[in-house]
Amino acid sequence: MPLLETHALGKRYGDTIALDDLDLAVDAGEVVCLLGANGAGKTTTLNLLLGFLAPTSGEARVDGRVVHTDPQAARARLGYLPEVVQLYPALSGIETLRYFADLSGKPRPDDEALHRTLSQVGLQRDAHARRVSAYSKGMRQKLGLAIALSKGAQALLLDEPLSGLDPKAANELVALVRGLAADGHAILAVTHDIFRAQQMADRIGIMRQGRLVDMVDPRTMSAAEIEALYVHHLRDVA
Repeated sequence: MPLLETHALGKRYGDTIALDDLDLAVDAGEVVCLLGANGAGKTTTLNLLLGFLAPTSGEARVDGRVVHTDPQAARARLGYLPEVVQLYPALSGIETLRYFADLSGKPRPDDEALHRTLSQVGLQRDAHARRVSAYSKGMRQKLGLAIALSKGAQALLLDEPLSGLDPKAANELVALVRGLAADGHAILAVTHDIFRAQQMADRIGIMRQGRLVDMVDPRTMSAAEIEALYVHHLRDVA
C-alpha cells in the first residue's frame, strides 16, 4: 500500500480550479518530484495532504488514513519540510530537536537517539550544540528533516527543499533524500530545480493548471530532455 496517495483529489475556489482530479501514489522507498509553474497545483497538493485545506472532491491518504476525516492520525505519520524552516535562533540543534520531540506528544527519545538523528541528516557532531542562528540554510534544512524523522514519520513532504542552497548543500540534500528513500521513506517533493529533480527522483510529475499532465522516469531521460518536455507542456497553455 502506498504511504502517500490521492484519489480523484480536487480543489476549487468558486469557478477557479486549483487542483483537478489528481491520482497519485508514492510507495515506501520512492521519491516523486512535482514540477510546474506557479499556480500549477503543486502547493495545493501538499496542503491537501497536510490537511491544511479541505478537498472539494476525492481524498488524500497518508499511510491509509484519510486526511480530511482523520487529520490528526494522518499528520502523526507525516513529516513536512517547508521552503523556509522556522526555528528558534537561540536554541541549539539538539535543544530544537528536544523541543519538537516534546511537541509531538510521543515519548521523547533519549539524547543519544536525538544525536543519532542529527548525524543521520548530515549535521556534524560539533554542530549539535551550536545555536541555530549560526546555521546555514542547508543546515537548517537538515535540522528540519531531523525534526520530521524524530517523530517517526515514514512519509515526507518537501516544499522547494533546494531553494537558495549552494551547489554543495544541494548535492548533500539530494544524497540525504536518496538515503532516506533507501531506508524506506516515501517522499513527495515540489521543486523548480529540474536538474536536481532528475538526480533525486524515481519519478517526475509535470503539473499544469491544476492537472498532472505527465509522469516520467528520470533514469531514462537527461535533465535537458525533461526540461524540453516541461517547456513543451507550458507552451500548450499558451
